[in-house]
Amino acid sequence: MDGKRRITGDTVSYQTVSDNMLVCAVRDQVSCTVQGEAVILHLDDGVYYGLNPVGTFIWNRLKAPQRVGDLAAIVAAEFDVSLEQCAADIHDLLVDLLKNGLIEVVTEPTA
Repeated sequence: MDGKRRITGDTVSYQTVSDNMLVCAVRDQVSCTVQGEAVILHLDDGVYYGLNPVGTFIWNRLKAPQRVGDLAAIVAAEFDVSLEQCAADIHDLLVDLLKNGLIEVVTEPTA
């Protein structure tokens, strides 16, 4: 392995996400944008990951906890796509990010 992986969103998932989940980037990573695409280094496994410009738009919002359904609405409005298609694509991407340990599900504090 060359230490670099491209997140495509088209792999078979082993986890699912729902619209009401809160997700955010894990702390054990560093990222930057190079030529409009996110480059993410997972500090635990030393593997680099890359995201296309739309994935980068999403990744930048995951620096703080985001509800999956809200994220889909923001992306759909920004890129002028249907909410249904956008939600499906975001779910696929988020499952890949979860599978690769780049994001985590956040629990809301109880009152």
